[in-house]
Amino acid sequence: MDNKELAQQIRISSLKMCHNAKASHIGSCLSCADILAVLYNEVLKQDDKLIVSKGHCAAAVYSALSLTGHKVTAEMLDDYCQDGAKLSGHVTYGVDGVEFSTGSLGHGLPVACGMALANRSQKVFCLMGDGETNEGSVWESARFASEYKLSNLVALIDNNELQSFSQCGDDLGAKFSSFGWRIYKLDGHNIDMLSKILNIVRDLDTDKPKCVICKTVKGKGVSFYESRLDSHYRYPNDKELKLALEGLSA
Repeated sequence: MDNKELAQQIRISSLKMCHNAKASHIGSCLSCADILAVLYNEVLKQDDKLIVSKGHCAAAVYSALSLTGHKVTAEMLDDYCQDGAKLSGHVTYGVDGVEFSTGSLGHGLPVACGMALANRSQKVFCLMGDGETNEGSVWESARFASEYKLSNLVALIDNNELQSFSQCGDDLGAKFSSFGWRIYKLDGHNIDMLSKILNIVRDLDTDKPKCVICKTVKGKGVSFYESRLDSHYRYPNDKELKLALEGLSA
């Protein structure tokens, strides 16, 4: 399937998973679906690494893996976040395609820096939320990546401007630029632009790490979740699931 259809299927699958498990973070899953679709469907090559630092978008990540040929079955998705299930509520190492367990925010970029330093011939991507840039470890890593010229490192920021209980208003482009990163800004729901930019930055020959700031909408694709702070913790009830699936299928 093409990138657009894959993103749609990631959204549908994530909604069903969060509904069945009564699990939170549907807003975060919906906001990064387009980014994940382009990464898994087109950009990531066999030896590339992706660290999903915003590990609470687990339902979207597992859906993307299942839909792109990884060993994540429909049965595993159905059991998401249940007692004893293989797929937990945060991205967990041991699942095919998952490089590192995340969910405690601010941990992904330091690990991605280490991987990029250890093997400079390998492309390393790190998907982050804008809320987690409150963590000091992010900026320690930003300085480290610049100092060691980790040109094979790409940080992607799901910039939906909402976090746990508040808004995110920082100029992340200016901040990463001040640490010596090359900055790209784009609409994180524009599939064609995501494809173009992510393929460019993957192979761009530069002496700087790269940061792609994707302007997104929390809850994207479901009108009654979009730009709502409470979509961070809620899950779709029966009525909401029905309405959401009807809207996505229209």
